[in-house]
Amino acid sequence: MARNRRNQSFLMGGIAKPNWARSARLASIPSRKGPGTRIGREETDVRQIEAAIVGTGWCGGIRAEALSRNLLVSKLHIAESREARLREVAAATGAATATTEWRRLLDMPGIEAVFVCATPEQNHFPMARAFLEQGRHVFLEKPLALTLEEGDELVALARRQGVKFTIGYSQRFAPKYAYAKQQIADGVLGDPVSVLISRHIGRGLGKKISGRVKLSPAAMEATHDIDFVLWCLAPARPVKVYAQEVRKVMAPVNGAPDCNWIMITMDSGVVVTIGAGWILPPGYPNFSSTWIEIVGSEGALMVDDTHRDVALMRMSQPGSVFPLSTMPGEYVGHVYAGAMAPETDAFVDAVIRDREPLVTPEQALLAMEVYTAADLSIETGEPVRLPLARNPQAERLSLTLTEGVL
Repeated sequence: MARNRRNQSFLMGGIAKPNWARSARLASIPSRKGPGTRIGREETDVRQIEAAIVGTGWCGGIRAEALSRNLLVSKLHIAESREARLREVAAATGAATATTEWRRLLDMPGIEAVFVCATPEQNHFPMARAFLEQGRHVFLEKPLALTLEEGDELVALARRQGVKFTIGYSQRFAPKYAYAKQQIADGVLGDPVSVLISRHIGRGLGKKISGRVKLSPAAMEATHDIDFVLWCLAPARPVKVYAQEVRKVMAPVNGAPDCNWIMITMDSGVVVTIGAGWILPPGYPNFSSTWIEIVGSEGALMVDDTHRDVALMRMSQPGSVFPLSTMPGEYVGHVYAGAMAPETDAFVDAVIRDREPLVTPEQALLAMEVYTAADLSIETGEPVRLPLARNPQAERLSLTLTEGVL
């Protein structure tokens, strides 16, 4: 499978910060009233924060590089269980702290914002809870948790602590998706009638994801599209979910389904259909392919996010490859191709400006409720009504799975 080599091995270190880039970014930062912080040799009224990353794999590595380039971040601290990877990312980002023990970050009071990017996904709940309990602002990669009860607990904890808490639904920061949201909000399409989204990723990545955690394509892939649709159609809310799965390719390997297809009925009458799978052949596209159709009473919008707009052909390798087709995106020289770096910067901005993140924890919890209902529908073969019942006394599954490990 053809890949952008720099992206795959961490964006291979050697992160350049040319003077012109730093000056341009600083000049674009609006001034803010309050105590100043020294940046370089000159006094400025722009506040900076210390930020930390827990887990510097693919997504965590991207976020670490983004934070290292962000002038609003005075110090970067990273935790990674793999020593070789820790050294690689620390050298590439100039991290002030690099440790294999994530709990060391809990003893560093200067850290204001923490990005929890660790895998496997059962680590999310205990790690996020530990930082929220200390009053830290937390950015958590999806999924929010393994169970709705865990999700409820994290959201309630963040609100009690009065801190910023968000989930990594990067698509909201992609221009194509933001444009679709705007067209619906501005009434260009009239009254929304239906939405269709088909998302598929490559088989290699699919095997990696489905092999490390027993979560469905609904929970790990369609969750992005569920969040996007609920964001676009708000204040309408989902009231019914029906879903089916296919098991042919992955099931003999690790017991996972190949794809989920989900139908969501909104209280406004809009019907949403979302398909998510992870068995695309290697190389087409590199990782991610998405097609969106939004039909309204006065118009329709088609969004081609299949990542086929850049095709690379070489004499040494017959055929075409699509190098810029990762969903998280990647750095290409001085710019970022994708949504994850802008999303990372936006959370830092929300912390400094004391603003609600674009993805609120309640919105993330609603997306989780929908994909949980999809899983229940597959299990029962019946449509599932929302909202789902909760059991506040339910066992915290994540704590059971991580006992003696974290």
